[in-house]
Amino acid sequence: MSQCLNPDCLQTNSKNAQFCRKCGDKLRLRERYWAKRILGQGGFGRTFLAVDEDKPSKPPCVIKQFLPQAQGTESIQKASELFSREARQLEALGKHPQIPELFAYFTSDNRQYLVQEFIEGQTLQAELEQNGSLSESQVRDFLEDLLKILKFVHEKRVIHRDIKPENILRRRGDRKVVLIDFGIAKPIVTTLMQQYANYGIGTVGYAPIEQMRGRVYPASDLYSLGVTSLVLLTGQTPDRLFDPNSGGCLWRDALPTGSLEDEQLGRVLDKMVQDALSERYQSVEAVLDDLQEKIELTFNSPFTSFLNSSPYLTPPSLNLRLLEEKEVTPPRYQRLEALLKGGKWQEADGETARVMCQVAGREKEGWLDDESIDNFPCEDLRAIDQLWVKYSKGRFGFSVQKHIYQSLGGTREYDKEIWTKFGDRVGWRRGEAGSLYYTNGTFTSKAPQGHLPVVWLGARTPPGGLVGWNVWWLGGVFEFVWFSFLASRLVECNI
Repeated sequence: MSQCLNPDCLQTNSKNAQFCRKCGDKLRLRERYWAKRILGQGGFGRTFLAVDEDKPSKPPCVIKQFLPQAQGTESIQKASELFSREARQLEALGKHPQIPELFAYFTSDNRQYLVQEFIEGQTLQAELEQNGSLSESQVRDFLEDLLKILKFVHEKRVIHRDIKPENILRRRGDRKVVLIDFGIAKPIVTTLMQQYANYGIGTVGYAPIEQMRGRVYPASDLYSLGVTSLVLLTGQTPDRLFDPNSGGCLWRDALPTGSLEDEQLGRVLDKMVQDALSERYQSVEAVLDDLQEKIELTFNSPFTSFLNSSPYLTPPSLNLRLLEEKEVTPPRYQRLEALLKGGKWQEADGETARVMCQVAGREKEGWLDDESIDNFPCEDLRAIDQLWVKYSKGRFGFSVQKHIYQSLGGTREYDKEIWTKFGDRVGWRRGEAGSLYYTNGTFTSKAPQGHLPVVWLGARTPPGGLVGWNVWWLGGVFEFVWFSFLASRLVECNI
């Protein structure tokens, strides 16, 4: 079917029609783009799903038609400026995999049109209404991903000025977030102080006070992103997260779980949504630095004297360096890499166990003892860890597990409370007993951060003679001892 673009007609026509059967208008823009259906409309115009006939594959695209509903010459002029600004900003930004690409901008029949890449997916607002609030780990992942897009935007000297769940899409194919709607984006003024704009613009609740008064900074986008993250975390609208009396943010009271486990994330969000510009983050890099803050670890244990003199106690940091594309994966780990690259998490888990036993010379036994862990080659441990970190985008890996354990205050000495919290945090515990059968593991990319790899947790003979990879004994000291030996080796290897 073909959709007429005449705003006074909008007749649906047959696919091969050249002219609207109702009003007679030509259906193809520039003899190239034809609209299939209306995607939506707002104060500035309509958006159509369209097809680009000039390309052999006839790919889908989006046509934005400027059709202001504002009254008065001045209002229409401002709206027209914002519409053309989107085209200029998209052109200035160039190509980015998480920003829709601009294909064309032109005027036809005295109406302005913008044609850009079609992103198949749904907005985070629609996702929120459909599925409810996100978990802490999901919000952290979202925040880090969006910050990287925003870093690109700010480096191009552009401020978005309207970051909110409605302007962020979740792409259906790879589940990546995509930042859309640069209609009110504003170039960064290259002076010491930002100049006043003619008018403040943005979305109430998401825009900081300086923006509503007509001034914008990179930190203004960070405020909007912080509020967006809180909305996704709590499922509440911005007006329900702020106290009108004190002006403070009460988002912790709105958490569905009643409490926040990731306090590092909480501190970052608190600073992002400060009213005072001077107390807020000033750059994307500063936010990312705090999100990826290094965690120090000190192992103090009477039965690990070798660690007391270890040079890595001053102080080790989480090493999540990803393998560079130019680096060649050793043949021994190529099958593991293929499984991880394909998202086959359970098979990769089993391959991790197999290859670790192979490296340690314990293929026959099928499990690692304390001695083999203490002497496990650092280069092999690092290679395995980096493959997990790379293909899970920092969600899984030995170093991730160690990082989480350290952040909870874990040391080489057994502490039941910390060990329980750790098991809960990475999703290894189930119920009061705290034990979990391997076959009930969560082998998806949505598993809690640090959940994988898990198969090595059963890599010794548990009490009672249950041999091999079948049971995790998270409730007691047994698995802690195994984990502590591996964590010690990670420290020694500076992983």
